Amino acid sequence: MGTEQAEHGWRVDGRCTNCDVARQLAPGLIGEVAGRSAVLRQPRDAVEAEQLHAAAHACPTRSVRPPGGRLDPARDPFPMALDDTGTVQLCGHNSPHTAGANSYLLRRPDGTSMMVDTPRWSPALAARYEAPGPVTDVLLTHRDHAAHGRRYADRFGARLWIHEGDLDAAPDADRVLRGTEPAEIAEGVLALPFPGHTRGSVLYLADGRYCFSGDSFYWSRTTADIEVVDSVTWYSVRELAASLTRAAGRLRFEWLLPGHGDRRRLPPDDMAARIHRLAARTRTLRPRPVDFTAVRW
Repeated sequence: MGTEQAEHGWRVDGRCTNCDVARQLAPGLIGEVAGRSAVLRQPRDAVEAEQLHAAAHACPTRSVRPPGGRLDPARDPFPMALDDTGTVQLCGHNSPHTAGANSYLLRRPDGTSMMVDTPRWSPALAARYEAPGPVTDVLLTHRDHAAHGRRYADRFGARLWIHEGDLDAAPDADRVLRGTEPAEIAEGVLALPFPGHTRGSVLYLADGRYCFSGDSFYWSRTTADIEVVDSVTWYSVRELAASLTRAAGRLRFEWLLPGHGDRRRLPPDDMAARIHRLAARTRTLRPRPVDFTAVRW
């Protein structure tokens, strides 16, 4: 990249924490270089420019900087529908208090929504997320993503959900999931306790199509497969293997929507087969020291 381009084009500044969010939203334009994100090339058309604007508005450290350095609020695409049904929308505006985790809005047939994990907090963002209709529930997948949960729930007048294993991260939750058995929490929405990454990790499954996996598993571009983050497993990789083994026969979905790592849409039979293989691979893993640099994005 030439000096003039570096000064006047898109760039990633030194605050980048290598959370992968920008690379998910602007593939081919932003990539990993020396353990952080970097602009690989400047946009060639309006579509690519919009991808970079999405990356900039999602980046938790505001490290993705447009020409001139100032973000244009009018170019903020969030919440952003992930498919033509609009059932799931990516919230963007990832929070540094959740290590830059993705969060989602799940639209329901009656016009209400559920928020899965939380973006950064601001009243203006809350108004944006509830504009299409009331948000009735804030579903936390685990303790690491609990920041801002109470503030969003109070603003929306919504119920805040968490599992008892991570209750100390949201002790004022309105609904507490218990044990390891699935629980239907609304029509078409199932909570599946999934201890492993943390003691209280939970998957949320919606409409037989969408799996909000938190940090239990994700799509890796490196391996082109579903993976667990065994290098950042706070509770027990053996419990994570047990959760996968227990759930493998009942997990059918086509959209994998994690907190960290990439999203992926595949036929349900393909996803189910990959989950079975993931369970088998995870059973061979042994505990290891936490190492964020070992994540295979």
